[in-house]
Amino acid sequence: MEIKQGYKQTELGVIPKEWDVKSIDQIFSFYSTSNYSKAQMTLEGDVGCLHYGLIHAIKNSFYNVKSGIKYYVDMQQAKYEFVLDGDIVMVDASEDLSGVNKSVEISGIGAKLYISGLHTFLLRDRGFLAKYFRGAILNSNIAKTQMLRLAVGMKVYGVSKPQIKTVLLPVPPLHEQTAIANALSDMDALISQTEKLIEKKKAIKQGAMQDLLKPKEGWVTRKLGELVIYKNGKAHENCVVDHGEFIIVNSKFVSTEGRVAKYSNENLCPLEKNEILMVLSDIPNGKAIAKCFYVSENNKYTLNQRICSLKAVNIHPKFLFYLVNRNKYFLAFDDGVKQTNLRNEDVLQCPITFPPDYKVQEYSAQVITEIEIVIKLQNIKLTKLKQQKQGMMQALLTGKIRLVS
Repeated sequence: MEIKQGYKQTELGVIPKEWDVKSIDQIFSFYSTSNYSKAQMTLEGDVGCLHYGLIHAIKNSFYNVKSGIKYYVDMQQAKYEFVLDGDIVMVDASEDLSGVNKSVEISGIGAKLYISGLHTFLLRDRGFLAKYFRGAILNSNIAKTQMLRLAVGMKVYGVSKPQIKTVLLPVPPLHEQTAIANALSDMDALISQTEKLIEKKKAIKQGAMQDLLKPKEGWVTRKLGELVIYKNGKAHENCVVDHGEFIIVNSKFVSTEGRVAKYSNENLCPLEKNEILMVLSDIPNGKAIAKCFYVSENNKYTLNQRICSLKAVNIHPKFLFYLVNRNKYFLAFDDGVKQTNLRNEDVLQCPITFPPDYKVQEYSAQVITEIEIVIKLQNIKLTKLKQQKQGMMQALLTGKIRLVS
């Protein structure tokens, strides 16, 4: 294969001629971290302590300590390496392969800070990498691909320190690293801004629901069985296909709000627009029991067993959906010990309090639905931004796109 002018072939593939390839061991020094367990940490103390679990929870490849430190420890005789601005904290294990050896670059340190070292490594750059570039390159596909080849484990996956040290990274000139880091940081800011907007809209939705669904003077109470036509789903195990004409509505589909689906070419239990589908069975303390899905179109879904359909006949369907979705009446059947199984009579006895004026029901449902549409659009935007960031990282960190004057 002909190599483009200005590029060269390396162990990592084709990269710009000005770039180097170095192992993590050449770039970073490894330092011992503290051996404090979470049980030894307090809400105040002499030294801040970043716990392993926090590192996994951080979405970006960097963390500003000014955002908050939850745990502290008291100074002891043993001396550990304090974290410095620009240091990398790398977790050594994950239950999810995508989280293997996740790395976070630390900034904003204004006081003494330890890392809880039970499942972490502390890496310090020897002067090869620019600020914010360190975290980006360690979380890139270039590094992850190598680490996944080295990862071992059954339920928990990880890469040992000797193996980590052999992972190779591309090293552009410092000025180009800074330009790359700035571009990725700008994208992270857009992602963060969108996430905050989504959370704000969710809070607005929650407030609207509390206001619009809260019983008021003049509202009436009826048993759910008086307001719906009820039906159970049917088993679809023998007609599941990879890509079918109909989506099988099972508990996984409902609990993930449609993100995980199975398909069938047989519509064993047809569903119509405006039907409300509810999960009838779940594990103790599960989050799927009584969770509902609203059917928005005809001839698209088929109902599986252990899911029921509620077809509104004497109440606005979308308003009823908001009232029954994870209703406290149903959640009370979960004793936290054994599997919860809602019986038909349990469902139909649920008390529903609502305004008798259909127009009030319709208006309330419309207000909540419009907020949900805004949230959905923002989530679509967020997904696209994350995809764009991944594309940017792949192009910038391999030198396919150069940020040089």
